[in-house]
Amino acid sequence: MDISRQRATSGDDTERGSGQAAERGPRARTKRLMLETATRLMQAGVTPSVSEVAEAAEVSRATAYRYFPSQAALVQAVVDEGLGPILTWQSTSADAERRVADLFDTAMPRIEAFEATFKAALKLSLDQWARRQAGTLGGEPAFTRGHRVDLLQQAIAPLKGHLPPHDFKRLAQALSLIFGVEVLIVLKDIWGLDSRKTRSVAQWAAGALVRAAVAESIGEGGGDGSSVVVK
Repeated sequence: MDISRQRATSGDDTERGSGQAAERGPRARTKRLMLETATRLMQAGVTPSVSEVAEAAEVSRATAYRYFPSQAALVQAVVDEGLGPILTWQSTSADAERRVADLFDTAMPRIEAFEATFKAALKLSLDQWARRQAGTLGGEPAFTRGHRVDLLQQAIAPLKGHLPPHDFKRLAQALSLIFGVEVLIVLKDIWGLDSRKTRSVAQWAAGALVRAAVAESIGEGGGDGSSVVVK
């Protein structure tokens, strides 16, 4: 692979994606080197194997597989690194619509910054699906995606207890359609919108979904809405 070896930095002893203290010393530096190399490759649009990252980072394959036993584990680590502050997003607002808007404000710029990484991860997910359908995936560990489920349920948490459980889950599912790299594929790649308009459409759709869910619940006798905070 045409990529220069990454140098370890003073932040090697901290897992920047999670904010958690990491193992110190040579092991931490080697893992950081591999993560930085894999991130650079994925930001270039490549979905690398563990062996390809090991070669690019000038690390032995045996060592590389000790840190990342499969391509899925490697890509998941890079994705978590790219998500960064999105994974630790929190809100104290009691207004569900405001919380959703804040989550989108936090997430969209970061998703755009690591757009190539997330598209490379999506490519792996689609490739595994195709091989699973063809019966050629074998025992390869699956690359799983699901951070948005927890994040969106946390964003609409003020509506829990005010919406029937089915409606609460359906709202989170509907919001997941416009949250993530997929929204960039639709609005930027297909519609040709710029970043500002992409974020505007996503925010408008998210707000509309929250208001519609609340209004529908009230209309069906789910309550009078007096205790539901929606701006």
